Amino acid sequence: MRGHLTYRSGNPVLNKNTFLTSHIESDKMTINGTINKTFISLILLITSGYFCFTSISPTIIIVSGIVGFIIAIVTIYKKEWAPTTVPIYALLEGCLLGGISFIYNEQYDGIVSNAIFLTVGILLSLLFAYKSGWIKPTENFKLGVAAATGGIFIVYLINMIMGFFGNQMGIMNTNNSSILSIGFSLFVIVIASSNLVLDFDFIEEASEKGAPKYMEWYGAFGLLVTLIWLYLEILRFLAKLYGRR
Repeated sequence: MRGHLTYRSGNPVLNKNTFLTSHIESDKMTINGTINKTFISLILLITSGYFCFTSISPTIIIVSGIVGFIIAIVTIYKKEWAPTTVPIYALLEGCLLGGISFIYNEQYDGIVSNAIFLTVGILLSLLFAYKSGWIKPTENFKLGVAAATGGIFIVYLINMIMGFFGNQMGIMNTNNSSILSIGFSLFVIVIASSNLVLDFDFIEEASEKGAPKYMEWYGAFGLLVTLIWLYLEILRFLAKLYGRR
């Protein structure tokens, strides 16, 4: 067993207070249990996304995104509710991603399937590298990824505020196919992928420490958040590349 837990992850839903819960419960969190919960969540997300992959009303996409965000906040502050809130979150985010994916696919045929394959490929490759010991999340690695993640979300926030005034940062615009814009998207993908490694390590340490059973769902929630972020950034990256054709 590891001697200590750093509890550091670039993922905003996994922080040092996440697993500070009672360890008296007889049913504890396990890695296999978290994998199973993650698989169930992904099935729900993919199923919902498949049925929403159509020219649905933008209102449905917006509502799914807003309600999904609210459910995510509730899950963060009421982790014991995760067995109920995470499946709901997966369904809502699936509908949101299905609508967004449809919009991208209308502009660039085949981009969605490529983005899905790349996302799954990155997930499996990093999981294999982590389990094989090829990637070791050292303390400096964790600090670097956490800092980069925070910086990226500041850029997102600035871009969102600019959007209220009808503007957008050039590097965030999918129609901007400059080297700088593509480079930024590639950087974000690298950081999002690095967060997966931190999530793997975080869940492994928490399981060894004996976190409550319901935290398996919360661990799945953390992975789901990172995967959704990674998929959306890959879509953005591919759209910029396709725009250079």
